[in-house]
Amino acid sequence: MSRVVVLGGCGGVGSVAVRTLASGDFFDEIVVAEKRYEAACEMAEALDPKRVKAASVDVEKEDSIGKVIEGSTVVVNCIGPFYRYGPPVLKAVIASGIDYVDVCDDLDATEAMLALDDNARKAGVSALIGMGNSPGLANVLARWCADEMLAEVESVDIYHAHGGEPTEGAAVIKHRIHAMTSEIPLFVDGRFITVRMLEESGQAFVEETEFRDIGTYPVYPYPHPETITLPKHLKGIKRVTNNGVVIPLDYFRLTMDTVRLGICIEEPLTVQGSAVVPIEFAVAYIISKRPALLAAAGLKEPTGCLKVKVSGKKDGDPHTYIFSMTSKGAGAGEGTGIPAALGAIMMSEGEIDLKGVFPPEAGVRPLDMLKLAGQVIKGTGMGNEVPIFIEHIDGDGKKESIDFKI
Repeated sequence: MSRVVVLGGCGGVGSVAVRTLASGDFFDEIVVAEKRYEAACEMAEALDPKRVKAASVDVEKEDSIGKVIEGSTVVVNCIGPFYRYGPPVLKAVIASGIDYVDVCDDLDATEAMLALDDNARKAGVSALIGMGNSPGLANVLARWCADEMLAEVESVDIYHAHGGEPTEGAAVIKHRIHAMTSEIPLFVDGRFITVRMLEESGQAFVEETEFRDIGTYPVYPYPHPETITLPKHLKGIKRVTNNGVVIPLDYFRLTMDTVRLGICIEEPLTVQGSAVVPIEFAVAYIISKRPALLAAAGLKEPTGCLKVKVSGKKDGDPHTYIFSMTSKGAGAGEGTGIPAALGAIMMSEGEIDLKGVFPPEAGVRPLDMLKLAGQVIKGTGMGNEVPIFIEHIDGDGKKESIDFKI
């Protein structure tokens, strides 16, 4: 019997992964594993109580993880922030000898999990990490372009904008703060450099970017792992960058300003005799201001766009391909949760057979995933095709649109 366990299955990303997995007959049993057991029970009952089951899990405890994933085919980890929970959860899954998929977009967690590659190989485990939007689909699209469209890939520049989700939890805000306070590696001119988003080094890479059907926004360097994994897997590449923004812009700026104040620290302070953790206050303050900022911007539904620009040569001539995936009415949850579900399905069906810990561009065959995506999207009722728009620019600057059909 095939069985998939989704850790954090009631969250914004995990719930989408669960619904996607439940939309077809890919698994005999789908387990919604949550600390909020009652919420998991409600979700299971609403979807398909015969196939979807609820389970209680505490990822702070390795034995709790081991118990809930026992006998599974694949584990999908959607519990963040990944800089805290990614590596220990992966260690527990490897110890159980079970295949694994996650949506980790934290750079430091990615490095820590890639360091578990030997452990996973010895255990015969396939661990696909970062199978969301960016990282995830961004890596797959870059791999597709390298395999099918260019003889030499010189650069990959990834841009992402999203916002308007119904809610954002504390883990999302903490991840964003973590991005704003971390060192960010970029691969420029064939070598790694390090910048910080809010400092002069990072501001030098801020650029105005047009997102198809969304608008033009400034995008900022993000510590997403594509910048360290793509140079390893795309030979000869000279540049990899990752820039993003959250909309509305005033909401993103509020988070930046809060970080600049220096109050996003975890060391408790004593305030009128009580211990207060500054980052907890900062996160609560940002969340409290969010509804008014979304209303002022007129942002009434989830909106997002992933843009991947790949440049290189074919037959000695320069070419650039720009991939855009825009969604309205669907946001970061769908953009991240659906790819994670696709990774789990492919792994269970033997379409991902690489052993060890690896990013999407190393273990996912792009056309296989895109074909599956088309089938799954129809099953979820979210449309009839994968919403990829492709623009080609030749060496003379001539632009053309390419129909995407599989």
